[in-house]
Amino acid sequence: MNAKEIIASRVAKELSDGDLVNLGIGLPTLVANYVPSNIDVFFQSENGLIGLGPTPDDDEIDKNLTNAGAQYVTLKQGGMYFDSVTSFGIIRGNHVNITVLGALEVDAEGSLASWIIPGKLVPGMGGAMDLVVGAKKVIIATTHTNKGKPKIKKRCTLPLTAYKEVDMIVTELAVMEVRDDGLHLLERHPNATIETIIEQTDAPLIINHVKLMEV
Repeated sequence: MNAKEIIASRVAKELSDGDLVNLGIGLPTLVANYVPSNIDVFFQSENGLIGLGPTPDDDEIDKNLTNAGAQYVTLKQGGMYFDSVTSFGIIRGNHVNITVLGALEVDAEGSLASWIIPGKLVPGMGGAMDLVVGAKKVIIATTHTNKGKPKIKKRCTLPLTAYKEVDMIVTELAVMEVRDDGLHLLERHPNATIETIIEQTDAPLIINHVKLMEV
């Protein structure tokens, strides 16, 4: 498995039967490929969809049916679509159980920077700001570093998407949980030592009982 597959498969283990889940664009969308067959999860897209199905084949594409990242999608039987007002009412009303988002930076306090790269034009943070505040649990799915530079910071240096809203961080090396006393290392990939994880993490880690990540 490559890094993105490791991350997505581990995040999928956090989902429970009946959960309403929002997957951010990019890496988080891969989580849908690893949902255990014995549970039913309802995927929501903030542009007004619940019940997202598998990615369509070329001959199945409905050009009027896309997710928030403008990717073509399908709807499962019983799926529904509705206006943006209703969609954000669901999000802001705390009805989303889990949101999974990528990150440019995430820090030891659970703050997230995910929308602007210095020197590049971007359209804005989209629905991420609402999702991190409205979802009951926020999971960041991200590679541990960006070209060798740590993405898990003591404090974010880029403009924030949200302040102290992240609950869990999953990378190809580790699973970490944000708690009141700091960032706890819960799991490590079997091929990653604790020393390697510390070396590639800018944030201080609280280390007690570290399990092996299931991959």
